Amino acid sequence: MANNCFTLYLITLLLSIATATTTAARDAAVLLRVKTTQLDDPELRLSNWVDHTSPCNWTAITCNNITKQIISVDFTDFANLAGPFPADFCRISSLQRLSLANNLFNGTISPASFSLCSHLTFLNISSNLFVGKLPEFQPPFLNLTVLDVSYNNFTGDIPTTIGESLSLQMIDLSSNFFSGKIPESITNLSELTKFVAPDTRLTGPLPEAIGRLKKLQIFRISYTPMSGKIPESIGDLESIISIDLSANKLTGNIPVSIGKLKSIQYLWLYDNQLTGEIPDVFGNLSNLVQFDASQNSLTGKLPVSLVGLHLKSLNVNDNKLEGEISNVLASNPSLVQLKLFNNSFSGVLPERLGEMSDLEEFDVSGNMFEGLLPVNLCFKKKLRKLVCFNNRLSGGVPVAYGDCKSVYYIWMSNNKFSGDFPVGLWSSPEVEFIDISRNRFNGSIPGSISKLKGIQKLVISGNEFSGDLPTGICNAKGLVEMDLSNNQFSGELPTCLTGLKKLEKLSLELNKFTGEIPKFLSSWSQLSSLNLSHNNLNGEIPDQIGNLPVLNYLDLAENSLSGKIPSSLSKLKLNVLDLSNNNLEGKIPMGLEREVFVSSLVGNPKLCSQDLKPFPRCHKAKSVSYYLVGILSVLAFFLIVSLLWVLVKTRLFRKNKSLYKITSFQRVGFKEQDVLVSLLESNVIGMGGSGKVYRVTLKTGQTVAVKKLYGVQRGTETEAEFWAEMETLGRIRHKNIVKLLFGSVGEDFRALVYEYMENGSLGDMLHKDPKGGFLLDWSKRFEIALGAAQGLAYLHCDCVPGIVHRDVKSNNILLDEEFRPRVADFGLAKALQLEVVESDEAMSRVAGSHGYIAPEYAYTMKVTEKSDVYSFGVVLMELVTGKRPNDSSFGENKDLVKWVTETALLSPENPIDGGWTDLDQLIDPKMNPLGSDYDEIEKVLNVALQCTSAFPINRPSMRRVVELLKDHSVPSK
Repeated sequence: MANNCFTLYLITLLLSIATATTTAARDAAVLLRVKTTQLDDPELRLSNWVDHTSPCNWTAITCNNITKQIISVDFTDFANLAGPFPADFCRISSLQRLSLANNLFNGTISPASFSLCSHLTFLNISSNLFVGKLPEFQPPFLNLTVLDVSYNNFTGDIPTTIGESLSLQMIDLSSNFFSGKIPESITNLSELTKFVAPDTRLTGPLPEAIGRLKKLQIFRISYTPMSGKIPESIGDLESIISIDLSANKLTGNIPVSIGKLKSIQYLWLYDNQLTGEIPDVFGNLSNLVQFDASQNSLTGKLPVSLVGLHLKSLNVNDNKLEGEISNVLASNPSLVQLKLFNNSFSGVLPERLGEMSDLEEFDVSGNMFEGLLPVNLCFKKKLRKLVCFNNRLSGGVPVAYGDCKSVYYIWMSNNKFSGDFPVGLWSSPEVEFIDISRNRFNGSIPGSISKLKGIQKLVISGNEFSGDLPTGICNAKGLVEMDLSNNQFSGELPTCLTGLKKLEKLSLELNKFTGEIPKFLSSWSQLSSLNLSHNNLNGEIPDQIGNLPVLNYLDLAENSLSGKIPSSLSKLKLNVLDLSNNNLEGKIPMGLEREVFVSSLVGNPKLCSQDLKPFPRCHKAKSVSYYLVGILSVLAFFLIVSLLWVLVKTRLFRKNKSLYKITSFQRVGFKEQDVLVSLLESNVIGMGGSGKVYRVTLKTGQTVAVKKLYGVQRGTETEAEFWAEMETLGRIRHKNIVKLLFGSVGEDFRALVYEYMENGSLGDMLHKDPKGGFLLDWSKRFEIALGAAQGLAYLHCDCVPGIVHRDVKSNNILLDEEFRPRVADFGLAKALQLEVVESDEAMSRVAGSHGYIAPEYAYTMKVTEKSDVYSFGVVLMELVTGKRPNDSSFGENKDLVKWVTETALLSPENPIDGGWTDLDQLIDPKMNPLGSDYDEIEKVLNVALQCTSAFPINRPSMRRVVELLKDHSVPSK
């Protein structure tokens, strides 16, 4: 009997070994077949996948230690593996985990292929190139716990059958093009702990039964067009730690039920359209550390139950909140960031604020606070930003602030502060920005300001400061703007001021300065505005002022200046010139003998002119035109040399055989060659001076736009623009910047392939399409303005280095099927490089389009991000008026900016806040705005005026433009 049992055991063992051997061989064959037929492995990462070796020793393969069955295929971060979705891996029945993350897998995933993987417990296909719809989860993926499909190009609805995968614990759908609603079936996933889907196109309201997800800890759906109200059931998420619903279009009240979320630590609701009061239900939320409900339309008071929590960050800025701030806020030992700006708060700030916590950022600007600043705001020596402008605060700035060596940003303008400004703040090496203008400060600037070496902006105008200007201020080599105007400063101007090479704006008017203007000014190569008016300056106007390359504002009026007006001033392209009421004498230079300058020169009784009234006539002097002849001769010489150079370069760069090369930048689900063979005349949708644009519909159903350049020679501007666009778009990705899918380079052949924009350009919609203007109601136009602004702000502020577009116009803003904007055409784009002057060759072509070019470009030939801001301001005016930048109806020598400015009846005291005359004269009649739109349109026009200021330094940054537009938006009723 024992022998029989032993025999049976031996047979069973041998059969198991044989079965395992057969299974292992079959699974190895599956792996090798996929490698050979479906994978592109350019770096040979899978070189050890060879026959007759154990798969358990292969790269990316993990086996069960006991059974030796394959349980995991993990290609995470291999980077360059490519091919279709390798569903055949899932034919390995023991496989539990499959990760393709961060590679170049592409194409669509068929339902049949996807169904093979229903036995997996872990599936990660994030950061690849997949397109099309995510297949239904059929049969149900009953064992799946982790699903990550983020950072692909999936479209369509989220499959409703995802709700049948009842073991799911984590779902990540981020950064795709999913649309439609979140399926209600999601609420069936009782094991779900994390659900994130930011940066998608999901719409509609949140699932009403969201509260059924009792184990949910992280819930993030931000930067989508989701609308509707926040469900009351959200309060039933008893395990929730983080809720992020920011940057959507949610409406209604903040649910009272959030008071039940005892585990929550982070609650972000900012940048929505929420209304009503913040409910006073936070008493039990002792774990909450960050609360951000900024940029909504919330009303009422700030609840004491919220203020009393130990929050690290409390952000409720840009709402309609009012009332006083409870003193309980000062007892919070955790507070690091406090943002209350742009509300209607009043009363006195909590006296002990800052004593208990490591406060770093304090911004209460744009309210109605009064009384004193809290004495110990920087008690823990951690304060970085001190912002309280536009309030009714009074008294002196606490002396203790002088010991606040951590602070770098101080903005306290337009209050009622008085007394001395703390000495320590004049000498802190960390300080970069000081604006304490329009207060009642007095005293003098101490010599210790020499330690303020990092300061970039110093604005103390409109106070009662006095005394000499210390030479120590010249140590602030990074100063860009210095405004000491409207004070009582006296003494001579330090000659070392000319050593401030980065200075762009210097305003010293309305003081009592004496002596001469410093003579050696050549270092002021960045200076665009100089105002020394209403002082007691004497001596001559330095001839070097006329050589300042970007100066466009010069005001020396109301002084005691003498001598002749330097003829070099005629070389300046000035928007403002005022030399009136001095003791100047002699002949007015030829370039200034124009009627427009009369008011700028009066009050100088010894000036004379040949023809300009009311000045007395000068004695005629014989003139010789040799100078003009010489100039023309030099120009002719350089023209001939330039032509010869072009001819030589053309011969040098004759056709050279080059390899056909394709460079991919985005996730595509098709073969690049399929695009190139479809460049037929029947597909042409546009033509330009350098090439044609094609609309190509591929076998996959995807449509792309192709810009193919005509015969391209190396070294030409067209060639340069091609590579500029490749370089720029190839390294950036933003929802409001057009996607460059790939570029193709061959012999005399250049092509760029982009995502296709169904509604063409904004310019065509406004000016060419007969129905375009009617399709774009005000809400669409505003969303276009905001989206385009966000795209440009990304280029300027978030790219490293920053990028200047240089050709912002309505024709370069494309619109998708839902009129969402994409900034396009980066042929002229350039990276911002500090302290690098562009070469003459780089600037040989005018950067920009007529009607959009900032005025300073004409005489500086230099483009900065502020040039883009000006162009964007013109686009804003186009959106409101529906007129072209150079519409013939304006008449001669007038463009859209001048027409809008002259049509507006503005207050001379404050042109931005003044009222507009009949707004209907300006508004595009095709738009037919609602009555509720008018306030918003008027405010957007005010933003446009700021953007198109004649002086670059007065234009806001694009990031500030985004803030202004968001602040001016009116939630839909």
